[in-house]
Amino acid sequence: MSSPQITEAPRGRRVGRALAVVLALLTVFGPISMDLYLPALPALTADLGAATSTAQLTVTACLLGLALGQVVAGPLSDRLGRRRPLLVGVAAYIVTAILCALSPGVETLIAARFLQGLAGAVGIVIAQAAGRDLYAGKRLVRYYGRLTVIGGLAAIIGPVLGGQLAAVADWRGLFLFLSAAGAAILVAVLVVFRETLPRPERTAGEFRQTGRDFRRLLSDRVFLGAVLVVGFVYAALFAYLSGATYVLQGIYGLSPQGYSYAFGLNSLGFMAFGFAAGRLSGRWSERGTLAIGLTMSLAGAAGVLVTALAQLPLPAMVVSLFVLVGGVASATPPATSLALAGYPDIAGTASSLLGLAQFALGGPAAPLVGLGGAGTAVPLGLVAVAATGLAAVVHAVTIRRRTRVPSRETARDEQRDRVTASP
Repeated sequence: MSSPQITEAPRGRRVGRALAVVLALLTVFGPISMDLYLPALPALTADLGAATSTAQLTVTACLLGLALGQVVAGPLSDRLGRRRPLLVGVAAYIVTAILCALSPGVETLIAARFLQGLAGAVGIVIAQAAGRDLYAGKRLVRYYGRLTVIGGLAAIIGPVLGGQLAAVADWRGLFLFLSAAGAAILVAVLVVFRETLPRPERTAGEFRQTGRDFRRLLSDRVFLGAVLVVGFVYAALFAYLSGATYVLQGIYGLSPQGYSYAFGLNSLGFMAFGFAAGRLSGRWSERGTLAIGLTMSLAGAAGVLVTALAQLPLPAMVVSLFVLVGGVASATPPATSLALAGYPDIAGTASSLLGLAQFALGGPAAPLVGLGGAGTAVPLGLVAVAATGLAAVVHAVTIRRRTRVPSRETARDEQRDRVTASP
């Protein structure tokens, strides 16, 4: 299949399949880096003679890098274009993955993992920003729906692929595999990815301009509300990811295989609801779809808490977790579109704040789930209810009660989207 010759594409132009695949790969770039080596974490701990808590800092360091890297890469891509920062980020990822594989001690590995997170963040933020460069209106929210689906797929593939690779390679081999995957993505970017942000549309100025851009974004109540909504629902999702294994295996006695089935079911639900939300938002209403997603996530969180307090049987917990995860997936595409739709000129900077919110609010939620010990699911329910409840409150006071008037450029994007959208 020949690669499409996409140059400085106008918004609303139909995007070739090869470019769509590359953007999808960039989306899973960071999450796969975080998940792939988890099955080998116990072996890594023993091999480096590290304490378990110290070895787990390699996960924390990657999360921190993924959060901070987006804040750096987003504004840079608004100023320099998408392609150059992307090439540098992917190349840096290859090098840092090799550094992880060669780390002589856990301290070196923690530092290398932080750098790997910084590099991996570039792909995430540019995939979102490039989508805003290329799409508008209904096609934009469908695009973010596809990104949500791909994120759910990465959650399934990462640990499974890591487990299979761990059968034939040690933990160092897993990082070498990530380096090879980065090299393949670098080749794909070189061949397929052409600049999506025309030079006249790039931001000018130095760091002071970046500060003004951040102030401009944070002064918009709808943008700030959408960012906080995404952050809070991801806090509930991170709580689920960190606590579900203890709840389903430790409390309800599922075998590892049974847990994998339950986890796979929820991941498939995440993908299905993310896809449906993208389609529904485009055909009906972004705000209405967001409200449905938040209602679902809050209902699922409440179900988890009630199930834990009343010690209800396993089906009640599985259904509650499914509704919670499905609600997060339903809320994410319309919230992302609401945040970015009005800022085509600084889409990279806006995307970076979205990514920061996901990890800055989601990351601290994970350890809170374990405060009550492994014998109760009440902390998971409390964290999930608090996170989704805060998301609902933010939605009510920022997005639901305030309608932003589209800018002229946004209106032109919508008109072009109606003209160019495929049937």
